Amino acid sequence: MGLTFEEARGLPKVLLHDHLDGGLRPATIVELAQDVGHTLPSTDPDQLVSYFRRGADARDIILYLETFAHTVPLLQRADNLHRVAKEAAEDLAADGVVYAEVRFAPELHVGDEANPMSLDDAIEAVSAGFADAIASGANISINTIICAMRTEDRSLEVAQACLRWLDRGTDGHGKVVAFDLAGAETGFPPTDHLEAITAARQGGAHLTIHASEPPGLELISQALEVGADRVGHGVRLIEDCRQGTEQASAGLMLGPLAQAVLDNGVPLELCPSCNVQIGAVPTLAEHPLGAFLRAGIRATVNTDNRLMSGVSASSELHDVANTFALSTSEIRQLLVNGAEASFADDALRLATLNKIQAS
Repeated sequence: MGLTFEEARGLPKVLLHDHLDGGLRPATIVELAQDVGHTLPSTDPDQLVSYFRRGADARDIILYLETFAHTVPLLQRADNLHRVAKEAAEDLAADGVVYAEVRFAPELHVGDEANPMSLDDAIEAVSAGFADAIASGANISINTIICAMRTEDRSLEVAQACLRWLDRGTDGHGKVVAFDLAGAETGFPPTDHLEAITAARQGGAHLTIHASEPPGLELISQALEVGADRVGHGVRLIEDCRQGTEQASAGLMLGPLAQAVLDNGVPLELCPSCNVQIGAVPTLAEHPLGAFLRAGIRATVNTDNRLMSGVSASSELHDVANTFALSTSEIRQLLVNGAEASFADDALRLATLNKIQAS
């Protein structure tokens, strides 16, 4: 019979890869744009949805990324960041997400001369927004991942800000748990930011690094070499699954890098719809998530940018479960993978696993 959308929505889900500036409510965009004097392509929320999803619909990564020019400028004030974080937590909770790690790049939110913000101001605003949502009744646990933009030169400064907020939040919520490198990947390897990565790791932060663009295997390998606990996306690992040790349950032949990912239990933060929309894989049916899962690779399912991709945690789980004809035990394993791969503390991770096992 497959998994219905309502069944997917009712399952306790874990979300490890979700960008704050890629998940705004369209109505909020209209209100914030009016407030800050930013001109939008349309002030009609329905038309805005079409605009923001045009890149995904056209499978055009350039159009996909261009739309952030109408979210990031709205988030140059602490109160706007706070509002968007609060709404994100509320939306995820309403979608049945019980634990989430939401990421953002504070260096993109430093305000202007009239409303300057420090990196710490931005982090505090987001943390407080998450805490406010939970205090208002959102049934979710949420932590924060701090991104540095790999095309810029502030990564060490951002890593230091990450460490100042490590395991800190507002009223115990929105704690910073990890450091990430985000932004354009091709031509900007993680080795360009070794000082920041070393500082983050030595300071006790977890590390996840985006690796979804060409040269895919090289970027994944580099992420592991610099100590990444998880790989952001990592979908191009399938390029190394044509020779090596056969995984009969998945029909995969694992090469050396894929075998190392399997042997070391490195989680992949797969974002199926976005991976298709930006051209990393041709179609959802050709996405390797199902094969990875059946081979024992720690696949997780995530949203990336809910607004631009037109997805939710429930829709992604529904689509992959039915596309790959996942069994009930395989669906549960996906959920467990997310919880076990999280950067939550032991008590929260166990509580999340218990929710999954009880579902």
